[in-house]
Amino acid sequence: METIMTTHTKKLITHNGSFHADDVFAAATLSILLEKNGESFEIIRTRDEEIIKNGDYVFDVGGVYDPATNRFDHHQKGGAGKRENGIEYAAFGLVWKNFGMELCLNDKDSWELIDKKIACPIDAIDNGIDVVAPKIEGITSYGGEQPFLIFSPTWQEDESKIDDIFLQEVKNASRVLKREIEVAKADSVGKSLIRDAYKKSADKKIIELPNEFPRYLYQTTLSELPEPIYVVFQSNHSQNWKIEAIRKSPETMESRKLFPESWRGIYQVEKLAEVTEVSDVIFCHRNGFLISVKSYESAIKLAQKALEN
Repeated sequence: METIMTTHTKKLITHNGSFHADDVFAAATLSILLEKNGESFEIIRTRDEEIIKNGDYVFDVGGVYDPATNRFDHHQKGGAGKRENGIEYAAFGLVWKNFGMELCLNDKDSWELIDKKIACPIDAIDNGIDVVAPKIEGITSYGGEQPFLIFSPTWQEDESKIDDIFLQEVKNASRVLKREIEVAKADSVGKSLIRDAYKKSADKKIIELPNEFPRYLYQTTLSELPEPIYVVFQSNHSQNWKIEAIRKSPETMESRKLFPESWRGIYQVEKLAEVTEVSDVIFCHRNGFLISVKSYESAIKLAQKALEN
């Protein structure tokens, strides 16, 4: 048995042997929770029924799902339930379902972002559910769990230190999860500001943002709405302005309306200014989804010209 802290207070019990992302992230979630509450704890990896029976938190082992007694297994007959989207719960999802809101300071949007972004994919994989279909034969995405699982011993390596490896990966996952929670909280606020900008926009086809938010955030938020075609905002890195085409939906990279073919990929600013009829234009991406200009007025003008094209 291996422990993270020698002072015994709370016993966190999971199975020994090989590990997966759901038990790593379940342990990380509980570690963050207990650290936040100032409680000491130890993580024990075992299948000894007597030890499991006396655990304060038991996850991914034990054959019981009972939040009232902090039991979070999903291997029993019938499992431990599924989400509305059909993804069955694994250990991480069960622990996050019960304690994630506390870690997100009761911000439901942040809690849901983490559940969709991390817990759902991890739970799906652990339950043998495909959520991503390869679009290119032989190419699959490098899943978020891989940087942690890659440190599991290969079949050629000694497994005697696997408990130490697990504990190290729990620490690594804790660091990542803490950051993901902070990002989720920022995204929750940002999404609200983007929606407010949409409501305030006189022309719902051209949305002016108060800040440059992460691309995934404004693209996801605005592509859920039917009207937006272009988004306009000032760069965080310069005084320049950007105009970007909104995607058809959150599930695709395809834009609703690209900028005119004649504007794309011209590196000579004089020639680009000539074809766009905007003197301070700087750049138009060769794929037609992004333009940079020096002034707000020119950004609006180019967005309007592109709409009319």
